[in-house]
Amino acid sequence: MKRAISLLALAAAVVPALVAQTPKRRVAVLDFDYATVHEYVLDLFGHDEDIGKGIADMLVTDLVRNGTYSVIERKQLDRVLQEQNFQQSGRADPTSAVQLARLLGVDAIIIGSITQFGRDDKKLGLGAAGGGVHVGGIGLGGLGRKTAKAVVNIDARIVSTTTAEILGVATGHGESKRSGTTLIGGVATGGGAVGGGFTMGSSNFGGTIIGEATRAAVDSMVGQLVAVAASMPETKVAIKALVADVAGGEIIINVGTSGGVKVGAEYDVMRPGREVRDPATGRVLRRITTRVGTLKITSADEQSATGTLTGGPAQVGDCVGACPNN
Repeated sequence: MKRAISLLALAAAVVPALVAQTPKRRVAVLDFDYATVHEYVLDLFGHDEDIGKGIADMLVTDLVRNGTYSVIERKQLDRVLQEQNFQQSGRADPTSAVQLARLLGVDAIIIGSITQFGRDDKKLGLGAAGGGVHVGGIGLGGLGRKTAKAVVNIDARIVSTTTAEILGVATGHGESKRSGTTLIGGVATGGGAVGGGFTMGSSNFGGTIIGEATRAAVDSMVGQLVAVAASMPETKVAIKALVADVAGGEIIINVGTSGGVKVGAEYDVMRPGREVRDPATGRVLRRITTRVGTLKITSADEQSATGTLTGGPAQVGDCVGACPNN
């Protein structure tokens, strides 16, 4: 009996340790496409509010809190988007997303679309007599009625960095209903628009019923996205790089995210030795190398990366991953 208890205690200690050693998959969340509900957004906010960016930011916050993924920070994503002149029309395109993901050095990228953002008129029994026009199944009129119900639907996909394969999907649905209010909780004026001052970043947005429905839709997706992590393959791209600088145990190499380097990845560091050539053609048959140690990448940009070396010491000109052909 004591032996069984000891074994259980050992298992309880070992399993969390093994889980902790499993590297987190690194992901980026692209701003969601909202073309389907664009006209309603204009009517509700009074300007072209980027609800796709707002929802992506909310999802990033939820994923960071959950801790299953390592999520790329917003500043780095925005910098790459600006450098690549990425257009809103490509937000839900897997091919465009994968190109960005490779520059960011992530395992996968999360893209998606907002398919409903507003009032569910059918469930409220509002027909043609209820007034207003319909865009994508969403009623724009009658926002000031005594009872208002907001509905938000979101579709998301996790796309592989290497193959553009869809690794998993998630759907988010949120509703909020309240009597004696509008979709934006009394902030609306006349026809329903709120002017230029009300945004998703406003302090009172979360307290409106459209804000509550948005929050619920985003929260409902997190569990589905987290479930995909266990089956997500690690994408380690083979690199051929050279050590460009050595400062103690910190090394800078001449290949970055554009060449497939990812933060957290580990690569062999080797010192090139003599070359064996074909005596007839002069072609290099093989290069004799000596292993120096292991480099773990701690930061990276498009053209270079920095890491810490275990082993060594390294020197400028050492090969990382594999030696370049030239």
